[in-house]
Amino acid sequence: MGTDERRWPWDRVTAPPAESTPILGEATLTAPETGEDERVALIESLPQVDDDTPLAAQLAIDARRRIDLHGRQFPKPPTTRVITVANQKGGVGKTTTTVNLAAGLAQAGLNVLVLDNDPQGNASTALGFEHRAGTQSIYEVLIEDAPISSAIQVCPDIPRLVGVPATIDLSGAEVELVSLVSRETRLRRALDTYLEERAAKGEEPIDYVFVDCPPSLGLLTLNAFVVAREVLIPIQCEYYALEGLSQLLKTIDLIKAHLNPGLSVSTILLTMYDGRTNLAQQVASEVRQHFPEQTLRTTVPRSVRISEAPSHGQSVLTYDPSSTGALAYLEAARELAERAVRHVGNGRRA
Repeated sequence: MGTDERRWPWDRVTAPPAESTPILGEATLTAPETGEDERVALIESLPQVDDDTPLAAQLAIDARRRIDLHGRQFPKPPTTRVITVANQKGGVGKTTTTVNLAAGLAQAGLNVLVLDNDPQGNASTALGFEHRAGTQSIYEVLIEDAPISSAIQVCPDIPRLVGVPATIDLSGAEVELVSLVSRETRLRRALDTYLEERAAKGEEPIDYVFVDCPPSLGLLTLNAFVVAREVLIPIQCEYYALEGLSQLLKTIDLIKAHLNPGLSVSTILLTMYDGRTNLAQQVASEVRQHFPEQTLRTTVPRSVRISEAPSHGQSVLTYDPSSTGALAYLEAARELAERAVRHVGNGRRA
C-alpha cells in the first residue's frame, strides 16, 4: 500500500480545539543576562552539518541542546498545572514520559508532584520511591481517604520532585472503588485538599502535578482524568500506536461532557522516534498535521539510556544527563513550560 493510500485513524476523528498557545512574553525562556552572549557564541561556533551524516547531525543537535539548556530556570506557570499522561495503548512511553518530564521541570527549579496511579508502580521505581506492600501509597488515598501528605515521598536525586507511590495493593482498587461514594472524584478531592494545606502552611505552591495512569479505561483512569485539567498523550512513532488514539479522544470527550468540563488535550509528545525510517516520518507528519497546536516540536528518540535508567531507580536525566534521550526530554520539558494554558484561568488549584 503506497504512502498516499495509507488509511490513517485521523480520518475517523475530528481534532480537538487547541487549548494552549505558545507565549512569547512572560513565559518565554530567557537565560540569565550574564553569560547569555557566551552561550549564543558557543552555539554559533559549532560546525554546521547536514542530514547526509546523521550521526554527526545528532551530535551537533545534542551539543547545541546541552549548551542552551545548561543552568536554565524554566518559568513558573501562573497556576498549578495538573496533567494526566494517558494512552490506552501500552508500551508507548507513557510512564517514561511522566517521570522524565517531571524530573526535567524539577531540575529547572519548579516544584513537581507525581501521582503514580498505575498498579504496576513503574513510575515509583523510576523515581526511587519506596513502594513495597504496606507502604503508605495512592491506594490509601483513594480507598481509605488518607491525606496525600501522609504518603508523600521525596525523590532521592531531585529534592524539588515529590510523589505518591503505587503499591501492589492498587491492583485491587478497581473493584473496591465500585462501591465507594464519589468514586470518580476521590483523587481530585484529595489533591485539592493537599494543595490547600500547602497554601495554609505558607509552603511554596506545586507548579506541576503529573498523574500516571494504567493503559486501560477503568475507575483508576477515570480518577486520573477527573483530577486533571490537561491530558498529555505520548504517541509512539509507529502505525499501531495511532489505532487507539481516536477512541482515546472520544473517551476524553465523554469525560469532558459528564465529569470534568475543564479537561482538554493540551500536549502530544512523539516518542521512540527513529528519523531513519519512512514510517516514523509519516506518523510524525500526520500527527503534526492533525494536531498542530498540541504537538511539541521536540521528539524523543529511541534510546538505550532511557530504557536502562529505571533499573537504577532513576530518571534518564539523573542516570545519564548528557545522553540524547535525556537532552530530548529536558528540551520537551522546557517546551511544555513555555506553553500558556488558557483553561487554567479559573484560579490556582490550591
